Amino acid sequence: MLVKTFGSAVYGVDAITITIEVNVSEGQHYFVVGLPDSAVKESMQRVESAIKTNNFYMPRTKIVVNLAPADIKKSGSAFDLPIAIGVLGASEQIENIDLLSQYIMMGELSLDGTIQPIKGALPIAIQARKENFKGLIVPKQNAREAAIVNNIEVFGISHINEVIGFLNGKISLTPEVENTRETFYDAQYDFDIDFSDVKGQENIKRALEIAAAGGHNAILIGPPGAGKTMLAKRLPTILPPLTLHEALETTKIHSVSGKLPANSSLVSRRPYRSPHATISDVALVGGGGIPQPGEISLAHNGVLFLDELPEFKRTALETMRQPMEDRKVVVSRAKQTLEFPANFMLIASMNPCPCGYYNHPEKECTCPPGAVQKYLNKISGPLLDRIDLHVEVTPVSYNELSSKTESETSAVIRERVLKARNIQTQRYKDLQGIHANAQMTTKLMQEYCAISNAGAALLKRAIERLNLSARAYDRILKVSRTIADLEGSEEVRPEFLAEAIQYRSLDREGWGG
Repeated sequence: MLVKTFGSAVYGVDAITITIEVNVSEGQHYFVVGLPDSAVKESMQRVESAIKTNNFYMPRTKIVVNLAPADIKKSGSAFDLPIAIGVLGASEQIENIDLLSQYIMMGELSLDGTIQPIKGALPIAIQARKENFKGLIVPKQNAREAAIVNNIEVFGISHINEVIGFLNGKISLTPEVENTRETFYDAQYDFDIDFSDVKGQENIKRALEIAAAGGHNAILIGPPGAGKTMLAKRLPTILPPLTLHEALETTKIHSVSGKLPANSSLVSRRPYRSPHATISDVALVGGGGIPQPGEISLAHNGVLFLDELPEFKRTALETMRQPMEDRKVVVSRAKQTLEFPANFMLIASMNPCPCGYYNHPEKECTCPPGAVQKYLNKISGPLLDRIDLHVEVTPVSYNELSSKTESETSAVIRERVLKARNIQTQRYKDLQGIHANAQMTTKLMQEYCAISNAGAALLKRAIERLNLSARAYDRILKVSRTIADLEGSEEVRPEFLAEAIQYRSLDREGWGG
């Protein structure tokens, strides 16, 4: 007897419906066809054990399982459940065969029939709704994640007996209900850390506020223990909250990567990713034999923090250049091309030299001549070109550390950031793909970053006296536009330009000389 069940395969951040055809006929052996990988081929052993353990009959005849379309590679263990149900249906142990065409089912089987969680439940649910399936049967741990999608019944199951009983009409399953909006909005501002924890460093807080307001990339340069990592960790607390659309995009990426915690639903806060300096090119950018999102995609709509930037492999950093411009990663293979979104804010930190004390107000640098420049040369010019703010971080004094003065909270800073972002949203509302000042093109800069004669004279003097490079010019204009937005000013005034100029430390020719 031939029976069809339906599953789903995830490619990139989207899903493709897979038809699992199971035919039980005369002969011997099991055959799984349709470009399965090793994990899919091994499923027959798990299926057999789960069926026998729960007192059902495993046919000892020829069983052919076809995963269609047969020209797409199938990977992972999530096809166990639809294969097992197909085998039971083809051997006439399931009474209501017609129900099989109404549901997509996915889940990894343990040998005793327990259902294990899967990756990519959210994109699978989205595709199931798009193709007008009545419902989706997934592991209990993935039910809340899939229930984000409305207009489709999502059943969370923990054992194969529940699915068999449901299909045989012996038990009823209750659809998972998720109040997406309530859950989402309740957790948006639920942070364990706050900018009020940071003593002193008011100039660095100001720089990060500007970065958050305009979506600018930033690099923090300072000696060990100055607070670079502590400040960077608190940046997501002042960023605008995720919109529902952004939250859905972010959740899809984390779902496909298997990074969502069990029983979780929408990602409600902007991601913060901090990979170690030993990370490989593929792990950072994405790809691999079975293409997966990298760290820059996991940081989509959030912050990617690279601590000790010169310690990262140069090849890994160079592969980031194109995604930083295009805000997406394209992984090309012989048979397919996948696209992962990667719209992130890059925050990097570094010591000013190998010993860490170049330009330190109290300690002396012990590096030999030329070591500072050699250390800085580990970061390529084109990568620095994409970083708008270069901020020098100085150590905090004892008086500041012991001060009882209350610092500004993240909520207060976030209000100012939101006002500036709202101005930019209105300014770029008719332009696709541009939402913040950091994304401005040259044409937009000419329109929105016009400066007065006094401002032009100031900028000219700064470039000549401080030996600023030509590439600093555009960055200064973009940052000064953001400062103007924070102040609620239509005009880019000279004082805004002056503040933006001081955030170009690494462009000065004397730095590291």
